[in-house]
Amino acid sequence: MPRLPAPLTLTDADRDRRALRRRRRGDAATAWAFVSPAVLVIVGLSVVPVLWSLLLSFQADDLVTPSRWVGLDNYWALAQDPHFGQAVRNTLLYTGAYVPLSLGLGLVLALALNRRIRFVGLYRTLFFVPFVVSATAQGVLFSFVFDPQFGAANAVLHHLGISPQGFLTDPSQALFVLIAITLWSGTGFCVVVFLAALQDVPQELLEAGRLDGAGRAGLLRHVTLPTLTPVGVFLLLWQTIESLQVFDLVYVTTKGGPLGSTTVIVYFIWEQAFRNFTAGYGAAAAYVLALALLVIAVSLRVVRGRKRHRTQGATS
Repeated sequence: MPRLPAPLTLTDADRDRRALRRRRRGDAATAWAFVSPAVLVIVGLSVVPVLWSLLLSFQADDLVTPSRWVGLDNYWALAQDPHFGQAVRNTLLYTGAYVPLSLGLGLVLALALNRRIRFVGLYRTLFFVPFVVSATAQGVLFSFVFDPQFGAANAVLHHLGISPQGFLTDPSQALFVLIAITLWSGTGFCVVVFLAALQDVPQELLEAGRLDGAGRAGLLRHVTLPTLTPVGVFLLLWQTIESLQVFDLVYVTTKGGPLGSTTVIVYFIWEQAFRNFTAGYGAAAAYVLALALLVIAVSLRVVRGRKRHRTQGATS
């Protein structure tokens, strides 16, 4: 009669491994139970709209009647649209003026406020307060300040013997006035970030530079500015993205006018989607902007990586 195999028995190690796997599965289930509401919100409010708008950019859709597939026609139309070209030029001019000016003014003010002077805390607060004011409130405020007939700006110019200016109603001035308003509010952020970075400049390097006979200009050029480079790259990327997405201030003050002189890309997208009811066309313009932002971010990341690699190679 054949002998039956002996029943398998679990060792203590096997029991421990099984208990550990069950515990891990239980911990994972508990973690997903806590995380799943946030994941659903992110997917529902971010991922799904992104995918839906991507599909919308290949369709002709007025948000009322059923849409129809048009392929790349929206993108080809953008390339030939003079209004979109004007919006791109306005946005590039706005960005090209605002970003370097905000970084330069922020650095100069941060260097000035990094010294031991009286009421320095008050000065820092005064420079940062405009940053926390909403763009809508800024637009309402400066619409009164730059009013051609009753504004405070023309009243000051009148006392100085200068003829009244059109400001936001003049096509040759409106965009530059918007840049000035944004500088008033956006420079404070650069000041705060640069001030925080200046606190991390190694004091031993500054002392070594002074012992070598370097003056303030030499310390600034060879010690302070190289230390601030990573922060400067971050601010360059941040300010560029912010300026490419400007909308609130334009909507409140000029609504893209006069004569389209302040129509920027985001306002053009809003106008096409919700005023002209060409949602597919507006979605295509939005994805052109998204691609531009992606290219800028990747380019800055590559440049920063190369600089870091060269610096590490030089130190080694």
